[in-house]
Amino acid sequence: MTTYLLNEWKRRPGGPQDPTAFMRTLDSERGSLKDKEVIVKAFDDWDVLTPTWFEVADYLPAIERLHENKEFNERLRAALLASKVAYCLGDYKGALLLALSAGELFSLTPRGGSAAVGQQDEQYVNRIIEEALDTYKTAKRNGATIDARLEALINRLFERNLKKKDLRYVIGLAIDTRRVDMIETAVKASDDQSVLLTETVASVLEGQIDTGLRHQILDLLLRMFCELEQPDFVNVCQCLIKLEKPADVADIIDKLISQDIKSDGALLAYQIAFDLYENASQQFVKKILSAMAKIDNELPGSSAASPAPPTTPVPIDAASLPPTPATQAPIGTPAAPAVPRKMIERPDTPAPQNPKAIIFGRIRGILRGEETIRHHMQFLIKNNHTDMLVLKEMKDVVRTAMAHNATLLANGLMHLGTTCDDFLRENLDWISKATNWNKFNAVATLGMIHRGHESSALKLLDPYLPKAEADSFGFKEGGSLYAYGLIHAHHGNSTVTKYLREQLTIAQTAAVRHGACLGLGLATMASHDDEVYAHLREILYMDDAVTGEAAGTAMGLTMVGSLSNTAFEEMVQYINDTQHDKIQRGLRTGVALLGYGRQEEAEPWIARLLEAKSCAVMRQAGVCLLAMAYAGTGNASVVKRLLAKVASDPNNDVKRMAVIAIGFLLSNDPEQCLAYTGMLLEHFNGHVRYGAAMALGIACAGSGYKEAISVLEPLLQAKDNFVRQGALIALSFIYIQQTEASCPKVAEFRKTLTKVITEKGEDSMTKFGAILAQGIIDAGGRNVTVALHNRNGHADMGGMVGMFVFLQYWYWHSFVHCLSLAFKPTALIALNRDLAMPKLEFRSNAKASLFAYPPPLEEKKKEEHEKVETAILSITNKKRAALRKKESEKKEEKMEVDEKEEKKDDKKDDKKEPEANTHTIDNPARVVRLQMKTLALSETARYKPMKPIQLGGIIMVKDRKPEEKEELVAMVSAGGHTSTDASAPEPQPHATFEFSIANY
Repeated sequence: MTTYLLNEWKRRPGGPQDPTAFMRTLDSERGSLKDKEVIVKAFDDWDVLTPTWFEVADYLPAIERLHENKEFNERLRAALLASKVAYCLGDYKGALLLALSAGELFSLTPRGGSAAVGQQDEQYVNRIIEEALDTYKTAKRNGATIDARLEALINRLFERNLKKKDLRYVIGLAIDTRRVDMIETAVKASDDQSVLLTETVASVLEGQIDTGLRHQILDLLLRMFCELEQPDFVNVCQCLIKLEKPADVADIIDKLISQDIKSDGALLAYQIAFDLYENASQQFVKKILSAMAKIDNELPGSSAASPAPPTTPVPIDAASLPPTPATQAPIGTPAAPAVPRKMIERPDTPAPQNPKAIIFGRIRGILRGEETIRHHMQFLIKNNHTDMLVLKEMKDVVRTAMAHNATLLANGLMHLGTTCDDFLRENLDWISKATNWNKFNAVATLGMIHRGHESSALKLLDPYLPKAEADSFGFKEGGSLYAYGLIHAHHGNSTVTKYLREQLTIAQTAAVRHGACLGLGLATMASHDDEVYAHLREILYMDDAVTGEAAGTAMGLTMVGSLSNTAFEEMVQYINDTQHDKIQRGLRTGVALLGYGRQEEAEPWIARLLEAKSCAVMRQAGVCLLAMAYAGTGNASVVKRLLAKVASDPNNDVKRMAVIAIGFLLSNDPEQCLAYTGMLLEHFNGHVRYGAAMALGIACAGSGYKEAISVLEPLLQAKDNFVRQGALIALSFIYIQQTEASCPKVAEFRKTLTKVITEKGEDSMTKFGAILAQGIIDAGGRNVTVALHNRNGHADMGGMVGMFVFLQYWYWHSFVHCLSLAFKPTALIALNRDLAMPKLEFRSNAKASLFAYPPPLEEKKKEEHEKVETAILSITNKKRAALRKKESEKKEEKMEVDEKEEKKDDKKDDKKEPEANTHTIDNPARVVRLQMKTLALSETARYKPMKPIQLGGIIMVKDRKPEEKEELVAMVSAGGHTSTDASAPEPQPHATFEFSIANY
């Protein structure tokens, strides 16, 4: 009877309406359980429930009581019906609990039926699953007890997607829900485990995962990689880097080279070593070297037991060595005789008895960075496309000390790593006008120009380094020590450290101590050397403003990412103790660097610093620490905290730095950065606008991102000079290595820079920004880009730290030099088994003009003014003049006819063939970011790469025809001189940048 009534009710005109009679039956104790079962089944249908749920909701307690009645056969369906009613009411937590009570009756697959029913059920199922996942994640994260029914539902979700072979979804869900066991299940269910493992490694390393879970997952992935028949050792080492297991890395390298020496094992070991040097911290690499030393000592004929290997001169050095002190002469006196060309002596392939020891020696050289630095130097020297006319034009319009300083800094950036100091050599009189700290900066630019030129660093800097007779102020001596650290930045050794510490100990002036501290911090960057830290702390406690600023920064550089609580407490305490704002700012920078990359581990420090309501410097340190701790993570919750700080903090420095910090967090996501900071570019506060400009510049560096450019351009007309300065520098970050073909506005921007630099009435602060921007956009001979992430997409410590310290130029221009750490060569370098560059060509499937260097400036020809003839009174002379005029008119008519004929001929020649859609580039190749994906190497080519060439960088290649003679790329000497003849003449070395008032 009940079934009949329900059917009649549903067939009524207008559909089911007013279910009160049936609901009363459910609520009545006199109603039979069988009738109630029929009613519950009927209403568990969206066609019936959708038009009546708001009335059914009044009887929700009655439906829940039926679920609790164990004698009720449809008790699970009653729970499902109650869940749907709760869902309609918007009570999603209650709906989830009731759905869990329904057990297997709650289907993860939406029911069929009419389109409306299917859509309604799909929305319901998806909302319940979403609520279940959120509840599950929260419980997992907090270590709370999880309802067994909820666990069963999540397991069903995993099983459904495993059956569908949607394995990437399973792994993503497993990471979100902290179900490491399901990652293993998904990978084992894959037909290609290696590919899925590689993708998972990338997801884990790039995702916003807490350190504990990341280590747990990487441990699993590492074990699974090793279980493969052919392990992907490159990804294995990526796991080991994050897990900080240097001994395991050393074991893998040992296993690879223990294979047949002629096999691919040695090549793969070399490739891993190059990747480790690029991606791992200096401290981690040192631990690998220590672990390798233990293995090496056990090898017969190892380098530890063998005599020193023979050396072979490699001509990459000293085309422009400065003279020794004895040859120095005041400006205007004859130049000293040329210094004979020197060659770097590096260990050639030694010949100990054990071939394995040879490979071990080479790998040690790679891990120490010797090979990467050597080949990058070769690349930058060979491909130097600096436009000297740009520098000449800047020099000719310089009128102020600030612009003079900026031009010297721009020269350092433009010649970064090229070892070409021609501009300094040819303009000694002009450069010598630099005084005081400008002289310090001028000498320090040698560290940028000769970056990586480590073997001859002391010789190059000898004229400026501290001597027995100390300079009364020590600006050039301090600059030379800073330059020495820049040359060895993030690549120092015990000899470099010892020398800088000795100079720091005996220094008599603040300028020398300042340079020595910065140089020492750069050379020992991320080494976590406690002795160096203690030495810098002693210098800090001298409480000298200039020295203390450098010491505080250097302490942070040495301890980058250490999360040393002792260092933190000491540095924070001294912020409170000192009265010098320069020291406070240096320590603020240092404190931020301590937490680099440590994410949530740094939160206790961050909370403490941000809560310092009475000390703005402490709050500045807090937002800077957020920037460094979460750099490159894209953590949305941290971005929101920074935005809240911008809105609430009364201090302009805190506001500006909080906005800049967003750029560091979103440094790999230009679109998100623009979404968060776009509105801030129109903020009433100039400090916020400057910060937003810099944040966009950092996040969009090298991208040519058009949307970011369009919102930054209006700031070039801003009222505040420092906002215009920031906009110019930020745009130079975005435009670097962009061509008119890829980014049409770059030519217009270059004209804007020239206009700002040359206009006499332009503000000096804006002009400083324009000159720096010119240096940035043409940095490294136009062969480098701003790189805050490595080629694997992971945050690059050197790049992040260099950019962060550079931004302190706001207070102190000497920090500009640290930007050199953020530049990376856009090079593709192929190396053979002997770590030499074979001659080979790569094909780029794009037009050559798309990625070409900017065209060089053309020097303007001086216009010759026509002489005005005086009045002629003589009639004879008038006739002669008329005759000459007629002859000239005839000549002009003849020339016009000739020109027309020439134009006709030119039109025939103008029909040039269209540009080819592909072009080839030689090893070592300049390959800009967008060009990477266009690269290819023929399958039939002689050489086979050990990893995809689209990844760029240094790539080992296997020779498929080892029996044939190999042609190698010729090495060049420093400064770009191709001759390798030691007796060949070389350019005269430049004198020191001395200033004599008697000459002016």
